[in-house]
Amino acid sequence: MESWLKDDERLDYLLAEDLRIIQSPSVFAFSLDAVLLAKFASIPISRGQIVDLCSGNGVIPLFLSTRTKAKIIGVEIQERLYDMAVRSIHYNGLEEQIQMIHGDVKEVPPLLGIEKYDTVTCNPPYFLDLQSSDKNLNEHFTIARHEVMLTLDEAVHVASRLLKQGGKAAFVHRPGRLLDIITSMRNHRLEPKRIRFIYPKMGKEANMLLIEGIKDGKPDLKILPPLYVYDDDNQYTAEMREILYGEKG
Repeated sequence: MESWLKDDERLDYLLAEDLRIIQSPSVFAFSLDAVLLAKFASIPISRGQIVDLCSGNGVIPLFLSTRTKAKIIGVEIQERLYDMAVRSIHYNGLEEQIQMIHGDVKEVPPLLGIEKYDTVTCNPPYFLDLQSSDKNLNEHFTIARHEVMLTLDEAVHVASRLLKQGGKAAFVHRPGRLLDIITSMRNHRLEPKRIRFIYPKMGKEANMLLIEGIKDGKPDLKILPPLYVYDDDNQYTAEMREILYGEKG
């Protein structure tokens, strides 16, 4: 096991999926938003092609691999995260299904092919700019969290270029950017079709949203039931336990 790891890395379980992933606390380990996006996205089950943009250490491709036999391509600009993703894919024996690309999301459509993919997923940087209070973040955190190398609109535009007509794009973002993401999706031929808001617990404001659109789809937006992460006792809700651990009921 040790030969798979570098520096301060550790090998974590993706619990419900019976997979392992290489992570590092100094580089930006995955969080709940990636798990929820992987569960939310509509993907082909047996045939087709999927692209995950801003893949980080490959967590979303790994999660998606448990739901489909389709080929999955992950794109990550940070070399350290890309390297971790490649090693995680090999550790789990998924190199025939998942391929990682080390490169800039903005430059991948000509490389991967225009309008040929069934699904694109993306967990983009959430914050518009680098606030002064955040300037002590290391480079890995800065790139992952702030729009310093990729804006929301650029991510949506790339997703649209990659998707075939009728293909689906799924994103996770902050509720405060809802109008930005809907505007961008419509500007780039992605008609929003499903939205789900995620709440820390009942009675709190939503702190996350999941949204999916269809390329050149007809307007018909569905607001799905809310997802609550914790119950009144600060324990995971039944739905969250099923998502995270595969527990039923």
